[in-house]
Amino acid sequence: MLIVLAGFAAGTPTRAFHQQGVGNCNGCHIMHASEDGQIIWVTDGPLLLAPTASDVCLICHGGADGVMGPNPLGPPPERGAGNFTFQLEDNVNDAPDGLTNPVGGHASGHSVIAPTFGLGRDPDRLYSPGGNFPSDRLECTSCHDPHGNRNFRMLHGAGPIQGGQFTFFYPAPEAVGIDCCSPSSREAVDNHTAYRSGMSQWCANCHGNYLDENGHVDFQHPTDGFLESGEINQYNRYAGASSPGGGTAASAYIPQVAFEDPAMTVGSTAGPLSTSRIMCLTCHRAHGSSAREGGRWDFYVNDISQDGLVSGSYPLPSPYSGGNQSQLCRKCHNQNHGRGQACVACHAN
Repeated sequence: MLIVLAGFAAGTPTRAFHQQGVGNCNGCHIMHASEDGQIIWVTDGPLLLAPTASDVCLICHGGADGVMGPNPLGPPPERGAGNFTFQLEDNVNDAPDGLTNPVGGHASGHSVIAPTFGLGRDPDRLYSPGGNFPSDRLECTSCHDPHGNRNFRMLHGAGPIQGGQFTFFYPAPEAVGIDCCSPSSREAVDNHTAYRSGMSQWCANCHGNYLDENGHVDFQHPTDGFLESGEINQYNRYAGASSPGGGTAASAYIPQVAFEDPAMTVGSTAGPLSTSRIMCLTCHRAHGSSAREGGRWDFYVNDISQDGLVSGSYPLPSPYSGGNQSQLCRKCHNQNHGRGQACVACHAN
């Protein structure tokens, strides 16, 4: 018996926490739904330490350096996916009607269910937009495999998820992330998620209609496909309102307008090439942001420096210095009609 235990102990460092390393089960699960001789709650589920899987995840991944900060007006550092703390906002609508038509924080991104942290299902939707994933089943484990796998951020691949409650048809995307947990880790132009391929297809597991309609519906923004030459040139030249044509391809990248490329690295600073693709996360954060629809910038303001003024929500940082900064749609699109309103006032997003 001592020999066997010694073997287990020696092997412990080779297995990460989420890969069923020795002694790590009790990081999420509890024996017999009790602790210190007291019943915590009655459950027919997987004997978790908290009421839902998301509650358990946020025990470690919440807090001032996690994906669920305690204060939506002072969120943790951005590391790529955004933050669930914005679900706590009472208004994220910075459009001109923001005061008369407040939009709650549930519209800021994915509404995972974690009652211990004040997070509940989306009150406006029964199913995922463009798909059929039930909103009352949405948890961290809807996207991430809590027991670990070799995919980017432990995302589920094709197959059943959450004990067979839903099935994914597309595999996990190819990407490399920055350090998700170090207090010193920050998203920057030279330190960002390297998206390489497959993200839009993976999102389509729950939001499939957007991929099915890609390029087939008039006046609707594409969600997948190679960037065209005009868009590539515009991305590489645009360096903000003060230098709309003075940028260079070698330093054109900004994480607020991400793109996929097979050669992308976390330190890449160059803009797109003919091999680069638009994807869902070009414009959206996976977890959410202080903008509606989890926007990497606020789609509903004409000047991104106006973000947060109407709603009182956290203003998303601008990648460019100086005021009077146009929407980041300009990073790919040269059109500037001068209408004094957000692009989505006329264009579908």
